[in-house]
Amino acid sequence: MKIITIVGARPQFIKAAAISRAIRNHYSDTIEEIILNSGQHYDDNMAKIFFQDLGIPEPQHHLGIGSGTHGMQTGRMTEAIEKILIIKKPDAMVVYGDTNTTLAGALAASKLHIPVVHIEAGLRSHNKKMPEEINRILTDHVSTLLFSPTETGINNLVAEGFLPRNAESHSIDNPGIYHSGDIMLDNTLFFAAMAQKNSSVAERLNPAGHPYVLATIHRPSNTDEPHNLLHIVKAFSIIASTGIRIILPLHPRTTARLKEPAFREVKDLINNHKNIITTAPVSFLDMIMLEKASAMVITDSGGVQKEAYFLQKPCIIIRKETEWKEIVESGNARLCGADEKKIVKAFENYLQEPPEYFPGYFGDGDAARFICRTIINRL
Repeated sequence: MKIITIVGARPQFIKAAAISRAIRNHYSDTIEEIILNSGQHYDDNMAKIFFQDLGIPEPQHHLGIGSGTHGMQTGRMTEAIEKILIIKKPDAMVVYGDTNTTLAGALAASKLHIPVVHIEAGLRSHNKKMPEEINRILTDHVSTLLFSPTETGINNLVAEGFLPRNAESHSIDNPGIYHSGDIMLDNTLFFAAMAQKNSSVAERLNPAGHPYVLATIHRPSNTDEPHNLLHIVKAFSIIASTGIRIILPLHPRTTARLKEPAFREVKDLINNHKNIITTAPVSFLDMIMLEKASAMVITDSGGVQKEAYFLQKPCIIIRKETEWKEIVESGNARLCGADEKKIVKAFENYLQEPPEYFPGYFGDGDAARFICRTIINRL
C-alpha cells in the first residue's frame, strides 16, 4: 500500500514521526510511505531540525510554499499537491491536525478520489473565527478514515452526522471514525527518555537549576495584537518578579513583531527583566526537556498543552478556548486568554496547589500502530 504523508508545520513534523516510526518498525513490508513537505513553515530552524532530530524520512517532495494569506497559501498548495498525486497515484493521503497544509492535502486528494486519512479528527474549539476550526471541519467531512485522539472528538463527529458504527471497509461516502488515542503521547513517551540523555538545554538556559515556567506564544491573535501581547508579557513580568524564572523560546512571528514600533513596550518588558530568559526556537527534544524540567507551562499552542499534560505539568492556556477540553475539565489546565490578572491568578493557584492526578484520556501510547493496522485492514 502506497501512502503520501503531507506535512508543513512544526506540529505535523512531530506527529509524522510516530507514524513513520511505526511503519519502519512494524509495517515496512506492507506500507510504502512518501513524505511531502508543503513548506508552510519556511524557517529552517523550525523545519529541517525536526526531521533530523525525530528520524522522519527525508521528504521526497518539497513544495516550498512559504507564507501568504490563507487563500493564497491553500490555493497554491492544493495545485502543487494535485500534480504530485496525479503522478504518484497513492492509495491514501495522510493528513494531520488543522493547518492550511492539512486542508489543501484533503481537498486535492478527495477530488481525485484518493482516500483521506485524518489523524487528529473530531477536535473542535467551537470558534469558527479560528482558521484552524474551519480547516478541521472541512477536512473531517472529506475524509474516509478519521482517527480521534479522544472520546470527545468521537462525540463531536457523531453530533455532526458521522455514524459511530465501523463497517468492514470505508469510502468517502461511508467514512469510518475511530478512537485511536493520541500519537503525541506515543512521541512524548518515546522521546522523553531520549531527551533526558541527549539534551542539555535546561542546564544551558537555567544553569543554577532555579524553578522556572516554560512559556510559548505564537498565535496571531496574541502575537499580532499589541494590546494582547503586552498584557501577556506584563503577566510574565509579574510572575518573574516573584523569583520564578520564565524561559521563553521566541517564535519567528513573535521575534518579528518585537522589531515593530507598536511593540516597543513589550520588547522593553522582556529585555529589562533578568528573570525572563529568551532563546531562539528549540528542537523538539529540547522542548520536551524544557517541559519536563519546568514547574509549569504557559502557552497558546495546542501541542504544548498536551505535552505538558503528558509530562504532568500544570498548564496556563493563553487562549479563550481549547480543542483539548479534557485537560481543562480535569483541572490540570486553565483558560486565561490574554488576561493579565487571570494568568497571574492561575500561576499563583498552581504554585500553591499543583495538580496531582492526570487521567488517561489520550490512550496507552500505541496509537500509531493502531492507525497503521486500521489503514491496512479498512481501506
